[in-house]
Amino acid sequence: MSLHKSQRVTQRTIAELAGVSQATVSLVLNGKTDAGTRIPESTRQRVLDVIAETTYVADPAARSLAGVGNNLVGVFTYEHAFPNESSDFYTPLLTGVESAAEQIGVDLLMFTSAPVIDGRRRVFHEKNRLRLADGCLLLGREMDADELERLVDSDYPFVAIGRRDAADGRIPYVGVDYVTATATLARMALDVGHTDFLYLHLPFAAESTRDRKNGLTRALDVAGVTATTLSSDGSDLEGLWAQIRAAAPTVLFVEDPAHAQSIYDLAAADGISMPGDLSMVVLGERTRPTDNAADYTRLSAPRQELGVVAMRLLDQIMNGTRGAEQLPHQRLLECEIIRGTTLGAPRAGSLT
Repeated sequence: MSLHKSQRVTQRTIAELAGVSQATVSLVLNGKTDAGTRIPESTRQRVLDVIAETTYVADPAARSLAGVGNNLVGVFTYEHAFPNESSDFYTPLLTGVESAAEQIGVDLLMFTSAPVIDGRRRVFHEKNRLRLADGCLLLGREMDADELERLVDSDYPFVAIGRRDAADGRIPYVGVDYVTATATLARMALDVGHTDFLYLHLPFAAESTRDRKNGLTRALDVAGVTATTLSSDGSDLEGLWAQIRAAAPTVLFVEDPAHAQSIYDLAAADGISMPGDLSMVVLGERTRPTDNAADYTRLSAPRQELGVVAMRLLDQIMNGTRGAEQLPHQRLLECEIIRGTTLGAPRAGSLT
């Protein structure tokens, strides 16, 4: 049988070209060619060769309706993943997801049809087509707790990237241990003599923001020290710098690396040196080089590993362990502590 270029390729077409039944083609497409089906390897390979030659693509919707996996894994982001301000975190993370997906043998499907409204997408938006994928990774600084609970109750396979408190602790996630890393950095500042702390955090109720704050508070409580706190979304950093100067801390802890760079530049413009006049510790790091960036004392989250482990956990939830080590459904990965040049001994009165 010859195939015209404009001819639509179907399972029946594949069967005729391979000289097998349509049922055999269906078994090969669905990966059900184990010993029980008794399909000779030569027959299976002949079907696969015809599929490759004709570039046949199985209809994912039809496969899903038939109760068959599509070997598609979705990636759903609650906020845009690719703007400059987000790419520092998401780029290495998605690199890890892609690498693990390739090893597992699944394709990735980015869900983008649900619009971003008030800075966030909705999983259960009428335009979302989550069920096209066999499972999904959820990304976002903040996630809707009600949606997560509804999703886990539906038995749809998913893994949240980042620690999540929702649904009474039933959410499968892979996150970062910001509590331990932040507490370690706080003790480093205490060890060199700092007692006047100012903590600049993001104005979110996200678990990652709370974890950083909890880590700092725990370490300082042991030493009997209290930190001044300020919240900023980065919209008025010059005004924020004025508040920092008025508070006159000796060490500044900053959650967002982009805010840290802006404050570093504003300090330099005012003749304030780091760490001579003011020490700075950053609770994250940028992946792209920036002009005048200092070698901050900071934590480094394992973002690429985060993507790899999340993808493997999702595969385990969908397909079992496949003989590999059983992964816990909730896991926190350890940060690396970078001892940069922006943390030194305090010099009181440097900002006044």
